[in-house]
Amino acid sequence: MGNLLFNVTTAALMVLMFKAGLALLGPDSIPRRRIPWAAAAVLVVALAGVLVQLTWSGAMDTFDADPDRSGWWRVVTSVFMQNGGFLGGAWNIATRAVIAAFADWFWGGPVMLGLFVAGILLPQHIDALFMDTSRSTDPRNFAGSSGATYFLAATLAAALLLRTKDNRDRLLAVVAPVLGLVMWFAQENGHGLVVVYGFVLGALVWAVGHRVIRSDVDPQRPPRVTVGSLTGTIRR
Repeated sequence: MGNLLFNVTTAALMVLMFKAGLALLGPDSIPRRRIPWAAAAVLVVALAGVLVQLTWSGAMDTFDADPDRSGWWRVVTSVFMQNGGFLGGAWNIATRAVIAAFADWFWGGPVMLGLFVAGILLPQHIDALFMDTSRSTDPRNFAGSSGATYFLAATLAAALLLRTKDNRDRLLAVVAPVLGLVMWFAQENGHGLVVVYGFVLGALVWAVGHRVIRSDVDPQRPPRVTVGSLTGTIRR
């Protein structure tokens, strides 16, 4: 029952942030947006990690973040391993693809990649600085991309809060870090804590760089290849 509740609340938090990202971009604008190449590159690396894991039995032992094993690279490589079975891995890959695309469209490719890397590297250092110097012994944290993905999604919720004038959208944005804190204190669910970290960083990045961050949807100069045109070609 405890694992089921953990999974349900974790999924619900992602759904909230997905809706926040969609509200930030505008659902009607998605077909007119460019192909998110930086997000596609992140997805290719993720799929390559899964392929390595499926074809090499020693991949998990070499690349996961088990605190009983040494290796400076593990904090990065563990993000490209999956330990949640087929459904858990599929969820991680799918949510990473969608959230990275949303972030690519809103923040731009370079900033999105920087925020994704921050989601990999920053949480453990913030934990050590403010609250927890011990490394997690929960096997659910040894591998998987969900932490970095939730961190990145939270930056979109923060941008929505600071950018929108719609009270419903503001409420949607605020619920993400609030629910994250509740999940952390009630379940010690690390996804909730990284959402708070990502929300704070997203707010800072928007506050500093909002003058240069622009939507990539320009009705006067639409991209040659858009999500809508590519989808139409595939359907044919």
